[in-house]
Amino acid sequence: MDTAVPQESPEGLIIAMEELLRHVRHSATTGGLSTAASSTLSRLAREGPQRLTELARAERVSQPNMSQLVTRLERTELVRRTADHSDGRGVLVEVTDTGVEVLLLRRAERAGALQQLIDELTEQEQQAVKVALPALARVIQDQQARS
Repeated sequence: MDTAVPQESPEGLIIAMEELLRHVRHSATTGGLSTAASSTLSRLAREGPQRLTELARAERVSQPNMSQLVTRLERTELVRRTADHSDGRGVLVEVTDTGVEVLLLRRAERAGALQQLIDELTEQEQQAVKVALPALARVIQDQQARS
C-alpha cells in the first residue's frame, strides 16, 4: 500500500510544517524548558500578567497542571506570583526579567536554526518562504482577532 503524500497537498504541507516546528523547537535549549513551559512563558511575556485560570484556559491545560507548571517556573525564577490589585484575593502570574532573558535566548537559538535551513534554499525558495510565512501568520492573527 502506497502511503506517500504529495508534498504540495495540504497533508504534505502539514507534514513539512510539523518537521520544521520540531526541528526549530529542539534547537532551543536555553533554560531546559518543555514546550508547555516555553509556550506559557512566551504568553506571559507577550500578554502580561494573568490569573492562573486564564493562563490554563489560554494554554488549553487543566488548572492543576498549570499550577504545577507555574510552580516549576517559579522555582527557576522565570515567573513570580503577585497580588492582583483589582481583586485583593486574586493572584497574577508574571514573567520575571530572568524569564524574559531566557525567552530572548531561546528565540535567538530558534532563529539561528531557521536561518541555517533558509541558507540551504535556492534564492527563489528563500523568497517564497519570506513571503509565505508572514502571510500565514497574518491570516492567523486576523482569525484570532475575529474570534
